[in-house]
Amino acid sequence: MTPFDPNGAFRPIAGANELRGLVVRGAAATVSASGLALAAQVISTVTLARLLTPADFGVVTMVTTFSLLLASFGLNGFTEVVIQFDEIDHYTASNLFWINSGSGLVLAIAFAATGKLLAQFYRNPTVASVATGLSLGIFIAAASVIHSALLKRAMKFAATSTNDVVGRAVNSAVAILLALRGWGYWALVAGIVAQQLSMTIGAWWLCRWLPSLPRRTGKTGTTVKFAAKVYGQFGLRYATQNIDNLLVGRQFNAAALGFYKKAYDLFALSASQLTSPLDNVALAALSRLNQDRARFKRYLANSLGIISLVGMAVSAELTLVGKDVVRLALGPQWSESGRIFERFGPGIGAMLLCSTVGWIHLSIGKPGRWFRWTLVELVVTASLFLVALPWGPAAIATAWSVSYWTRLIPAFWYAGRPIGLGVSFLIAAVWRYAAASLVAGLATAAIRGTPFWGTLSAANSALGATIITSSLFFALYLGTVILLHWGCTPLLQLASLLREITPLRKATRPAAEPVGACK
Repeated sequence: MTPFDPNGAFRPIAGANELRGLVVRGAAATVSASGLALAAQVISTVTLARLLTPADFGVVTMVTTFSLLLASFGLNGFTEVVIQFDEIDHYTASNLFWINSGSGLVLAIAFAATGKLLAQFYRNPTVASVATGLSLGIFIAAASVIHSALLKRAMKFAATSTNDVVGRAVNSAVAILLALRGWGYWALVAGIVAQQLSMTIGAWWLCRWLPSLPRRTGKTGTTVKFAAKVYGQFGLRYATQNIDNLLVGRQFNAAALGFYKKAYDLFALSASQLTSPLDNVALAALSRLNQDRARFKRYLANSLGIISLVGMAVSAELTLVGKDVVRLALGPQWSESGRIFERFGPGIGAMLLCSTVGWIHLSIGKPGRWFRWTLVELVVTASLFLVALPWGPAAIATAWSVSYWTRLIPAFWYAGRPIGLGVSFLIAAVWRYAAASLVAGLATAAIRGTPFWGTLSAANSALGATIITSSLFFALYLGTVILLHWGCTPLLQLASLLREITPLRKATRPAAEPVGACK
């Protein structure tokens, strides 16, 4: 793609009547890529769990807790600027490129220099060399941010999604190959750097744009301020999501952190697969609808309903069978991760809903409010972690679930206040699914406690018992959803949406209703 015309103006992507088709195709691409990325991640996780030790994963997590924050500089900030601003030209984009790349170089050098301090903090000398290795990826990642953002502004989500999947596959292949050769934790380090290099090469190849030398445009200052607010919010949110790693790694050891991190990764995987792939699609679509409040509210409520239908089911289901799934997937040596994962399960549905709050803040141009709310989230979550820490990593997982449910309604109230959304639309959209998951989960748990179930479990393998539990739960869940809705309307809506975003189906209807993330 060549993003700018000869005059330096961004090439128009679509008229109003074409927005729906672009959103549908974007959703199809991201969902398809999400499935492929999930497959690569599952293969990588299952394989590496049998080749490496929990301590190997733990020592790398000690470093990535900090390095991923720096590698995301610009990715969270300049990406939203390029997508959300009404106008972006060649020279402004070039200025952003040089600012981001220069910052990436400085951050990479600084991070490598702080490796010894991290080693002293964690009381683990291995951390210093791992920090030096991962610092290279910080600069490499910075070089691709603006190119990827321009592709997303043009709604070339098939291209960006393919690039993401290739990067994930490269990570998995490199890490597994080196782990087989006995590289230990260095296999994980090499996989991360290889993924960042692959994605940077892909972004430059897909977006055929060369930045010009810096020059005054009159817009750079405004865009940088907007990006700084978004990155500041991201930094606070990142701290909220990673302070648990810091506490567990400092309080216990690399092996304990390895067990905990593996359980957390499975917990966060649901959000990364169900909502994160749609973030840019939703932002691009809702930003174009923010002047029509009625449609904005209706589409957002419909999105939350679809997410709740899937998310609440996943939450209850993994609470019931999560421990067995972890044991079957990773092996008996990871049983402690399964015990921790059970505590994460009840919070998955709330986590998925909370992860969409940013759609509101950014689409109405209020990154500052998002920043302030994230500060509240950090205080609440960190306080719960400190209370839970003496009881071990499993208690930290419980604190996560409590935190998400505590913050859910206040988060949407605060996000929607500037445009008068309130929280009634959220409650109306999700309460039936929350109730259905609770009823079905409790009923399944009660049935599993009967003598009949004990006989059934003894006669089947762990895999068979997991399949039976899942089948029973989903039958009860779907039945309760149908009962609470007095019909199959939500299931039909989900089926219709899945047909819309099926990659083999082309969206040719010209109508005015966006679907996918914004319906």
